[in-house]
Amino acid sequence: MATPPRAKKDSWSGKGWTVYTKKGPIFSSREIDNAERSIGIPMPEMIFGNNEVGLEHECGWGIRFNALGALDLVDKHGHNLLKVAHAAEWMSTRKDAHTSAEGHKIEGIVKPFDWTYSTPYRGSTQEDSSKQFNHDSEAGIPVELLARPDPILFFGDVSLYEDELGDNGLVSLNVKVRVMEERLLLLCRFYLRVDGVVFRVRDTRVYVEFGQKKVVREHLESEDDYETVKKKLPPGSKDFSQFFADPNWVSRNLTITKVTRETLYVD
Repeated sequence: MATPPRAKKDSWSGKGWTVYTKKGPIFSSREIDNAERSIGIPMPEMIFGNNEVGLEHECGWGIRFNALGALDLVDKHGHNLLKVAHAAEWMSTRKDAHTSAEGHKIEGIVKPFDWTYSTPYRGSTQEDSSKQFNHDSEAGIPVELLARPDPILFFGDVSLYEDELGDNGLVSLNVKVRVMEERLLLLCRFYLRVDGVVFRVRDTRVYVEFGQKKVVREHLESEDDYETVKKKLPPGSKDFSQFFADPNWVSRNLTITKVTRETLYVD
């Protein structure tokens, strides 16, 4: 896909790899209309549809992260509506209510799609490529190597979409990438906060050690209810908004519910 004229592209090449970022303004009204017709759901309040982060190897394989790829994986039919027990604040948008096996009143939030824009997105690759990720439970991200104070050769921080959920919280999708002399790391983070209800983080990391031919992709899903996270605030905290506005702090204090690790080999 050609770079839209309004998107600024930065890149780094070396070690057989090219890393790039594309950054532009939010979608125009016309672009939003086209995206909604194509994907079939309303777009978030702020969608940076021309933004993208990509990794490309000289063998021809590559992976890219963009807003439309992520939004296309959002539940478009409301099959997995966020369930809220005893949530009077959501009564005005209730579709139905019933009693669960535990005796709690459960309400389905009325929207014809997943209104939190939660996505299992792990990046877009060529489906017809002979190189595909394979499950590898032994693969991991070497945190100790990434913690070293190595010089940063290239860095990108790119927003893909954001929505304040009608002033009831925040959802965002962001991609960061950094390249060091011997390795690179990409992090695509989905962050959700529904005030008084839930926190959810989904992290996809892509790691490359230049001296190897292996690409590692790790996907972590974490979630806890709002009150559980609130109890983990530092003692004496009065203004907890600063903590809840920090996805890094929230992520460290959530329960990991799912881990998927994969590897792929390039020539």
